[in-house]
Amino acid sequence: MTFAPRTFVVGEVVSAAVMNQEIRDQFNSMFAAWTSYTPVWTASTTNPVLDNGTLIGRYMKIGRTVYFHINLTTGSLTTYGSGVYSFSLPVASANAGATMIGNAHLLAGSRWNGQLVISANATTTSPFFPTNSTTTSTQQQTATIPATLAAGHQLRMTGMYEAAA
Repeated sequence: MTFAPRTFVVGEVVSAAVMNQEIRDQFNSMFAAWTSYTPVWTASTTNPVLDNGTLIGRYMKIGRTVYFHINLTTGSLTTYGSGVYSFSLPVASANAGATMIGNAHLLAGSRWNGQLVISANATTTSPFFPTNSTTTSTQQQTATIPATLAAGHQLRMTGMYEAAA
């Protein structure tokens, strides 16, 4: 992961180790593999239980910019809880006074296109989808919005935001 570069002083003799850390390692981190993490799936009333489904996350942090992807595939034993859904982010977002928007896709018989909302100073993100096939307004996803979830459905979310640190 990239970090703030050091400040050199006039007349300093820079060693190979310092050059490697400050230049090579920082540069290489921008081309490294993404880091895996396990997102937490919650709901506002009763939390879902993944059971035999899968929920994976990956992210790349360059400086304070975080790129992430979350993929949920429901299983035959998954229960969907009640209330609106949220998913944990890999790192907290900055308190920058802005809301970031990402992409969400639900494959549930049809492909539903939606958005992610990443609020300032947040540790979770929430997918929003149209409530039916004829409207453009959106609501936060639940077990039945935009479609009734069932085994094998997939929710794919991708976004970018400023990290708190």
